[in-house]
Amino acid sequence: MIQPWSAGRFQLALSRPLVMGIVNVTPDSFSDGGQHDDASSTIRHASGLVEAGADILDIGGESTRPGSRAVDADTEWARIEPVLREAVQWGVPISVDSYKPQTMQRALDLGVDIINDVYALRMPGAETIVAASQAGICLMHMQGEPGTMQLQPHYGDVAAEVRDFLLQRTAGLLALGVPASRLCLDPGFGFGKSLVHNIALAQGLEALTACGYPVLVGVSRKSMIGGTSGRPVADRLPGSLAAALACVAAGARIVRVHDVAATVDALKVWTALRG
Repeated sequence: MIQPWSAGRFQLALSRPLVMGIVNVTPDSFSDGGQHDDASSTIRHASGLVEAGADILDIGGESTRPGSRAVDADTEWARIEPVLREAVQWGVPISVDSYKPQTMQRALDLGVDIINDVYALRMPGAETIVAASQAGICLMHMQGEPGTMQLQPHYGDVAAEVRDFLLQRTAGLLALGVPASRLCLDPGFGFGKSLVHNIALAQGLEALTACGYPVLVGVSRKSMIGGTSGRPVADRLPGSLAAALACVAAGARIVRVHDVAATVDALKVWTALRG
């Protein structure tokens, strides 16, 4: 049985799947770029996600979509600071979506509860900063880097390689004294993976969920949903719900989504029918 996830101010029970609401403060995210690129509209959006049932808010100021360009730490921080400063007062776990050590430290100083890093704390200094905190840590698998990761992704056994990479990263943090209870794993759907890889990863997800750490999945509106349904980004809600439920059935305990209310309803029905 998965133990509670220790995340800053919170001990998150995982007896039911949790919903992490996506809050992008960016002009260029693949799904909602520019919709919430100022602090006031983003804060209203984030508050609405909490009212809709989000268990966690994940706030980011830099797009990591395929082909995206990096922004400097000061630009990223200017985007997210006012949103974080407000959100940490709401009584829900707050995650910052960043791979930059400087941003991580600033966010931890503000009181955020989770560091969600697409680079799995591989940037110089990131491990030390986060290890010294009490924050929950989400380690994600990515082959390559956002600007070029979709050019020629390659794997022998994608599920096994993702699992082995993430277990290697957890071993490094455990060696630094980070308790296992603070760690969460994300297989990184769409990050350096073709449609074939994403499908194989989903079909083999139990290789990761069986490792004993909570697994977070982000499939909401992604190209893998479009690739299997034929739908554009704006019409991918049904496919996103189906993918989220398939991952939960394979043992994922946290789903990172844009459409919080619909996902909360789908999980309530799924849970009731499964017993």
